[in-house]
Amino acid sequence: MLCTVLAIVLGVMVALYVLFELHYFLRMCLCVIAARYVKKRLHILETATVTGLCLTNDIDTLLYHMNNARYLREVDFARVDFYERTLLYRTIRSKGGSVVQGATTIRYRRFIRPFTRFRISSRIVYWDNQSIFMEHRFIGLGDGFIHCIALCRQRVIECSAEDVMATLLKGVATATSSTECLDRLENGGGGVIVGNGGTEYVGSNKLKPEMSPEVAKWLEWNEISSASLRNEC
Repeated sequence: MLCTVLAIVLGVMVALYVLFELHYFLRMCLCVIAARYVKKRLHILETATVTGLCLTNDIDTLLYHMNNARYLREVDFARVDFYERTLLYRTIRSKGGSVVQGATTIRYRRFIRPFTRFRISSRIVYWDNQSIFMEHRFIGLGDGFIHCIALCRQRVIECSAEDVMATLLKGVATATSSTECLDRLENGGGGVIVGNGGTEYVGSNKLKPEMSPEVAKWLEWNEISSASLRNEC
């Protein structure tokens, strides 16, 4: 009887791994739990950092560096960590909206070898009414070299990205700590800048970064590509 039960359990586990990439979903759940309940919360314009390790299931057929596709998977986990720690995703959902990946560009500068540790820094570099643009950098822990950089366009649907960011940045009050300001955000308060004199709430217009040349040229390329594809249909 015990052997039968064990065989069934093993068969179910094998089937789950064959039909679904089970370890991906498990890691994503752990990432959400850690970001929401364990890690320190962040202001929406702060940089979030996660640490990674290139394992044998991350390498390509040449067996000496991380597979190119794995970089974007690691970006998934880094982005979820950022969403949870800054309350970005919950703010979008509270407005009845959702967010999807609209576009990604990635540039590889130096490969990451097996069993090498690295960190991914994630930050918002720009936003408009429809999208939030994030930059992700893969940085070597030993030498600080930027191995790879990815620029991602998060398309906000069913609500305004400008409105979402304004909610996370609004207010004119003063908080005494970043913990207090994030508690206020959860309760409908405004955004902050942490300075020597405390944490000052300011309007979103004062905090919105200028569009960088990289983002501008990338958006131009996206528009050209969209126009070309529409002409083909």
